Amino acid sequence: MSAETRTCQNCKQDFVIEPEDLEFYAKIKVPPPTFCPQCRLQRRLAFYNLFSLYKRACDLCGKMEISMYPPRATYTVYCQKCWWSDKWDPYKYGCDYDFSKPFFKQFNELLHKAPLLGLANTADMAVTSPYANQAGDSKNSYLIFEAYQNEDCMYGYYLIFSRSTVDSSLIYSSERMYDSSNCYKDNNCIGLREQVTESLDCSFLRNSHNCQNCFVSANLRNKKYVAFNKQYSKEEYFDFIKQYDLGSYKIYKEVESLTREHWKKYPPDPDVSTNTINSTGSHIFESRNCKECYETVGAEDCKYMLLMAKGPVRDCYDVSEWGLNLSLSYDSMSIGTNASDIKFSRGVGNNPLSVEYSIDCYHASNIFASVGLRGGECTIFNKKYSEKEYYDLKKRIIEHMQKMPYRDARGNSYSYGEFFPIEMSPHTYNETIALNFFPLTKEVALGNNYTWRDPDMNEYKFTIKATDLPDHIKDADDSLTKEIIACVECERGFRILQDELIFRRSMNVPLARRCPFCRINEKFQGWVKKMRVGNRTCVKCNTIFSTYYTAEDAPHILCKACYLKEVI
Repeated sequence: MSAETRTCQNCKQDFVIEPEDLEFYAKIKVPPPTFCPQCRLQRRLAFYNLFSLYKRACDLCGKMEISMYPPRATYTVYCQKCWWSDKWDPYKYGCDYDFSKPFFKQFNELLHKAPLLGLANTADMAVTSPYANQAGDSKNSYLIFEAYQNEDCMYGYYLIFSRSTVDSSLIYSSERMYDSSNCYKDNNCIGLREQVTESLDCSFLRNSHNCQNCFVSANLRNKKYVAFNKQYSKEEYFDFIKQYDLGSYKIYKEVESLTREHWKKYPPDPDVSTNTINSTGSHIFESRNCKECYETVGAEDCKYMLLMAKGPVRDCYDVSEWGLNLSLSYDSMSIGTNASDIKFSRGVGNNPLSVEYSIDCYHASNIFASVGLRGGECTIFNKKYSEKEYYDLKKRIIEHMQKMPYRDARGNSYSYGEFFPIEMSPHTYNETIALNFFPLTKEVALGNNYTWRDPDMNEYKFTIKATDLPDHIKDADDSLTKEIIACVECERGFRILQDELIFRRSMNVPLARRCPFCRINEKFQGWVKKMRVGNRTCVKCNTIFSTYYTAEDAPHILCKACYLKEVI
């Protein structure tokens, strides 16, 4: 087989399908895509609401609960307790397939009837962590997203196996972390960025490993008592950093500014990937033969992957979010945990096998075009069939999808082999992270027949301005937990939780002036920027290489080979 150049039917740009891509499509028995990789990613992300939360009455028990669906969303939505319970039967919504109508039109009808999971987390988290979305097995946490097995965490996304973190994101197996990101096995640290690993009692480090008591530095290895990349004795170090009391908001912001300027003097790791062979993208770890993969751990022979939290992940293309023993899966969103042969689906996990065109289905195998299943097999449009009936009908539906494609508002044709059209998403475009990766104005989104939701009017009655908060955490008394604070950046009001106040006192860090969502969004937007690479020239060997660092972010940059030679 030879490479094929095709024109994306959505953006009209050419894209290349390599011979190994064609082999993969043949192996999993799907036709080659008609959308380019970027348009495929946009389409999947438009089905992924991570941060937009609302209060909505459960359509089963009637209680007001936190949901990722607003009250006016025209779907049946159950709270976690009800959705995971045996109080309802998903097969009640089963229906026969109608060969006189396009497949996607029929699926959209089912999507509006069968109950959707209000928040993507487990039922026990509804009690201990009711404000967590796309999360599992976490306790006593608040406003955490894309999270797994955490405890006592607040205000962050992509938190894995961590405890007692506040305002931190992309944190793995760490404890007592504040205002940090891209960290692994760190403890009691502040302001870390870009792959700081196995470090203790450090502040404002970048690209550093196995450090203790280090301050405002970059590219350190196995160091103690270093500040601004200068080595001190133990006594000299602690005497030096006394001038930077991070409990003061004013001083904290000054140190942030000093840190940004200091880091520019040192070349960063150009792709932040470790233990990786023959792979391209960024933030790839312990992986092999992975092309155009980002924030991916433990993958092999994969392409166009994003947010694979933990391997093994094998022989997958175009999968965004989850992982944990996933194989032979394609063009899906939020799938994983002992899963195989998952195609064109969202929210499918926990030992599923051979699932296609399904949403919010768990513990199910051999299902096609279903919504809200918890277990079961040989199901099409939420209706059970014998094994022979299932495979015969599935074959006929796939043939029908080819003969009678669905056309979206832009004129794009959807046959078997394409993910759901964006206009069918149960979330509005600006509620999803597609807006972060692929920004659109409201006018353009509506013109494409995507939905859009204007924010609700602010109903908060602020009791204090953020600018009136005490400068130093030592002056913040418990009465502040009763105040509603006006965010300095947006129109939201926010509170300081008692557990948060205790944490800030123990870490000697100041009160925040922005609401949790503004703080989370800042790190998320910075992360999104890192998921795009461009060409730079190594200042040492003049090699042209790919990196997400712009000239503004890193004026002095090395290719990976020179970085490893000079820094490691």
